[in-house]
Amino acid sequence: MSQISVIGAGYVGLVTGACLAELGHHVCCLDIDADKIAALRAGRVPFYEPGLAELVAAMRADGRIRFTTSYAEAVPGAEFIFIAVNTPAGAEGQADLMAVRSAVRALAPLLRPGAVIVNKSTVPIGTGDLVTWLVARHTRVPFSVVSHPEFLREGSALDDFRHPDRLVFGARERAAAERVAALYGQLSCPVIITDIRTAEMIKYASNAFLATRISFINEIAAICERLGADVTEVARGMGYDRRIGHHFLQAGIGWGGSCFPKDVRALIHMAAASGSHPQLLRAVVEINHDQRLRVVQKLQTLLGSLEERVVALWGLAFKPNTDDLRNAPALELAELLRHEGCLLRAYDPVAMERARALLPGVALCGDAYEAATGADAVVLVTEWDEFRHLDLPRLRALMRTPVLIDGRNALDPAAVRACGIVYAGVGRGHPPAQLASAPPDGAAAAWDDASLPDALRTAAHVGGALPHQG
Repeated sequence: MSQISVIGAGYVGLVTGACLAELGHHVCCLDIDADKIAALRAGRVPFYEPGLAELVAAMRADGRIRFTTSYAEAVPGAEFIFIAVNTPAGAEGQADLMAVRSAVRALAPLLRPGAVIVNKSTVPIGTGDLVTWLVARHTRVPFSVVSHPEFLREGSALDDFRHPDRLVFGARERAAAERVAALYGQLSCPVIITDIRTAEMIKYASNAFLATRISFINEIAAICERLGADVTEVARGMGYDRRIGHHFLQAGIGWGGSCFPKDVRALIHMAAASGSHPQLLRAVVEINHDQRLRVVQKLQTLLGSLEERVVALWGLAFKPNTDDLRNAPALELAELLRHEGCLLRAYDPVAMERARALLPGVALCGDAYEAATGADAVVLVTEWDEFRHLDLPRLRALMRTPVLIDGRNALDPAAVRACGIVYAGVGRGHPPAQLASAPPDGAAAAWDDASLPDALRTAAHVGGALPHQG
């Protein structure tokens, strides 16, 4: 088994380090954040990923993973050094390589002869050449650089590592790539060995294509709303075509997270800087942004003015099974709704602590029912499974105005409407005309059946009587 150091104990670094330890290697994870390392040494994983805390605890107990802030401790004995540091987006979308450069300069003088530097961070095409050049300036020992992009999905990262679709390695010397590939000898999947720049591009092209699929189906959803079709059935019918498949054809409020927004923007920047014209990628970003605006438009259609309307957001993390709020759609939607004068309440099963600093002025609630109490509308932003199993009659009784915007098409429209709640999904037919004026007797008054406007009362009680409702 090999001695491995992982530089960066964030999401990618910690998952990679723990899983490599599970494969039998001895791993040292380094991070310059002393508080993060202290937490890991105390057995606390600083972010939520299903199963990760348990895996880290087991690997610590077996002595196969340890944590440090010292390059002098982590690097000299390592046969492989994985770089898994953050590469945030700059003002023009370019990836910021400051952390990569800093890590390379710190580790290079400490390398053992024959060590392999494995670039795991998502980096611009050509970064492998930059790393090679920087290392050569700070050491005389022989070394190799391998590009090894990651394809882990937050919320299912351990399963993705254990059962990968493929493993990609890029290097100048095939032997170096094969050495890194051998670390995964127990895993069964296609192995692609190519040059460094091609490996780097595979990562960007993969994420850009997935983002494009989501934006495509959201564009189709917008057309479905105008023409009275149901995008969920359209996507289902498309997905049975073997050339298309079902994955990433779920219309909704749009993509977010740490990868898609950053990587698509970075690829746009690289393309433009090299003289290409990435019109499609720019449209992908624009369509994604429009999905947040469409939620606001639906609320305005249903409620009229949004001034002092109480809106509850269900789900804050950018996807289920994570507490990651980086580029989360909920954050952008909250800002748009605040601009319209809304009073916001919110709930997420695991992301509440992280949300406190990012959503000032938003009332954070203990559960979905508390968030919906007294609300004029609920917006389902993140499709956590618990939102699919709520007591709908109880929800209807708690709300001031029975309007639910299903931003992920996660709920059964007929079941929601049967409980007297006005349902609006994404791409599920025409949006209804304005259904509600201001509540009677001021903003604090509760709706009752007698005071509901005719259109809203009809939509709330007839169930499926509005087949083209959005």
